[in-house]
Amino acid sequence: MRPPIAPIPPRQSMYGIDPSLVKTRVSELPGMTSVTLSELFPDLPPVIYPGDGGIAAVRKRTEEALKGIDMSRIKPGDSVNICASHHGFTLLGGEPYAEMLRTIRDAIEERTGCTNIRLRAGVGLRFRETEEYIRRYKLDEYFKGKAAGVAPVDEGVAIETEIGTLYGIKKIYDADWIVHAHNSDVREVHFHRMVDRAVKPFGMSYARIETRSTYHQNLGPRAANFIARAIFDSPFVQDKFAFACFLTVAPHGILGVDADNDLYSLNERITGVGCRYYGKMMTLLGEIDDCIVALDFPCPVVYVFSAGVVYANFAGANTDLFDLESPLPAYTWYTESFYGRKGFPLLPEIPKLNPAVRMCVHNYAWTGYPSAFFSEHIPTVVVGSEQADLFNRDPQNLNYMKHSVLSESTESAMDFARKATGVDKVLIFDGAPGGINLSPPLRDFLLSRAPEVNRRVEEELFPKWLRQRGVFATSAAA
Repeated sequence: MRPPIAPIPPRQSMYGIDPSLVKTRVSELPGMTSVTLSELFPDLPPVIYPGDGGIAAVRKRTEEALKGIDMSRIKPGDSVNICASHHGFTLLGGEPYAEMLRTIRDAIEERTGCTNIRLRAGVGLRFRETEEYIRRYKLDEYFKGKAAGVAPVDEGVAIETEIGTLYGIKKIYDADWIVHAHNSDVREVHFHRMVDRAVKPFGMSYARIETRSTYHQNLGPRAANFIARAIFDSPFVQDKFAFACFLTVAPHGILGVDADNDLYSLNERITGVGCRYYGKMMTLLGEIDDCIVALDFPCPVVYVFSAGVVYANFAGANTDLFDLESPLPAYTWYTESFYGRKGFPLLPEIPKLNPAVRMCVHNYAWTGYPSAFFSEHIPTVVVGSEQADLFNRDPQNLNYMKHSVLSESTESAMDFARKATGVDKVLIFDGAPGGINLSPPLRDFLLSRAPEVNRRVEEELFPKWLRQRGVFATSAAA
């Protein structure tokens, strides 16, 4: 058997248990193996990271992408905010995203003579998370003391849009120019459905809590995408927008870097990449008939990674999340509120959470994001009293342990899950770069189904997904 791939290591955070308490990773248990995504889909394009070029490859590709960017409006005496989002720091350990941010800063200073260049890194509900990343990657030093995390409860600024007054975060927009530095990882496709993915942070990471809540709650998925577009299209933002620079990401790694003065042109390109490559992976995972899921990654429950896909995606993999004609996904904050008692949705259009997930072993994951919905609907075993105590102290997860059972060790938790379910397929969400850590029966299952999934996505689903979004295949080609 192929040995497991080294998972993303635990990291120190106020949102997770001390890394020293993570005694065993699920991939270290006897009998675990791995499969690379290139084995599953041989036509995946090459990546620049992970790779032989290391992190220097990210700098080189960022410099190349920025050569085509018009920075002439930025003058030496101006101020520039490079706007980032916390999710970028969870991709492949975070260093690729940090290096892209450093390179953008250097390129602006070199080409324009501007020195007042600041980093503004937004977050969701974990208000101190980007402060941790800024320290971890020494971005405060690199930006000469001008790096700051911003939270949705910070002072706001009113933005007049074509649909009314919406609210951004003042520190995001307190410069002459803003640079949108993000990535094409599809992440919350259950929310945005890959519609205006490149624009989404303007209604999320860069927005006040009132506007974020409108996105999540009042309008629900798909319709809420208008919020981000309305903010970005407003005269206030357009007068400040300089350019965008994105890590182009696929499930198996960083494909490259893309930059544009026209965000909507960049959006078309990343829509193609996201639908094609993540679409293959999610479609394949949707073929799984039963499995045990193991959470083992330094992120909140919904954001732990396997094969570039987060747990929240897999929980809705019984629905085609890329098909805009499909029903609402099983999980968003909007659909979650329409679940009734006994675990059934009140509305027939809302499917149940993926029935293939027979049990979840929570070996290592963070707080800071409301996750009790998952333990309520999926039998969950949490490893270690320290982790259970952490969730019991988190205001967003006070009910998480009420729906979970506690195990003393990773070994006993997995043994219990196998005995209780009778299932031998194990899918580990531990961020293994370029592949999946899993049990041999699940490896064999995925290898057997991958060729037909690849054909179906290339010939049927991918063209349909692009047509639904008004994107031409030529403009979306990777």
